[in-house]
Amino acid sequence: MADALRQFTYTAADWRATLARNNRRTMIVIGIFILIYLALGLLVDLYMSSRLYPYALPSQLFYALITLKITPLATPAMLIIAVISLLVTFSFHDKLMLLGTEYHEITPTNAQTAAEQQLYNVVEEMKIAASLHYMPRVFLIEADYMNAFASGYSEKSAMVAITRGLAEKLNRAELQAVMAHEISHIRHMDIKLTLIASVLANLTVMILDILFYQAIFSGRSRDNDRNSSNAFLLIIMVLRYVLPIINMLLLLYLSRTREYMADAGCVELTRDNHPLATALLKIEQDHTEGQAAYSAAYQQTSHENVRREAYIFDPIQAGIERTGSISDLFSTHPDIKDRLAALGFKAP
Repeated sequence: MADALRQFTYTAADWRATLARNNRRTMIVIGIFILIYLALGLLVDLYMSSRLYPYALPSQLFYALITLKITPLATPAMLIIAVISLLVTFSFHDKLMLLGTEYHEITPTNAQTAAEQQLYNVVEEMKIAASLHYMPRVFLIEADYMNAFASGYSEKSAMVAITRGLAEKLNRAELQAVMAHEISHIRHMDIKLTLIASVLANLTVMILDILFYQAIFSGRSRDNDRNSSNAFLLIIMVLRYVLPIINMLLLLYLSRTREYMADAGCVELTRDNHPLATALLKIEQDHTEGQAAYSAAYQQTSHENVRREAYIFDPIQAGIERTGSISDLFSTHPDIKDRLAALGFKAP
């Protein structure tokens, strides 16, 4: 596979700049999600206030809410709902990530083969290199396709999982690079950030649906109040169809940004960009060659949509598609050539 890299032009990659640049982008995206959520809470408060004060103009109600002359109720309530939802998601996310797969945990005392012991050793090496305070739990998934992911909302709850196909088809340096990539996700708190964004995105859609049906089925009796009601309904209808698209694009952008950061983190930990580059090429080639069999395996395994964003390789890039939502039409990961370019290997 090293021969495959010869067709790429090699240049020195600045992993420090990549980390700093994408971290700034992440903070911007998370900030946008928080602002969208707060703005939606304010919209709900505006709608509720318009029912209490039917003769007031929306601008008057808006000013009264932001100056606290009218106490906002929906916005604080939505913040409480978001906090509870995040706590529940954090508590059960690790278990959800392994649902539907056949797996077993690898520990220093139960490793059944030399390969399993090597996998645990590699993870431990990268844990030490990353200066993590806790050793991630290590899981081996019984699957032929090559993939891996990390999960956990903190270092203490962290875990890494790797398929048997990947463990058997990579050499030690490549395996170490993949684990360094996953450890970097833990180190950068990627799981926590993406979960926060996903929960806020899902809550905005749910709240908009509730607000939409409330606006439709709560008719008003005053004619001079009808124009204001129609204006709110129009705004809610537009947001109901536009906001999910905005959320999806932001989540995709966030996911790709964090993948670049994890790749750069891998180079930082291993001090070598070649093993990850060859590993990515091997994974892509393996998915392309086993497309039919892997497509069936992915689609017959439940909860793959939960793992898709966390995987080191998005199977959609190899033409293995899953149906179910519009987001399945787009990859959650950067193109392999773009990732290799970020690592310093530019296609001719």
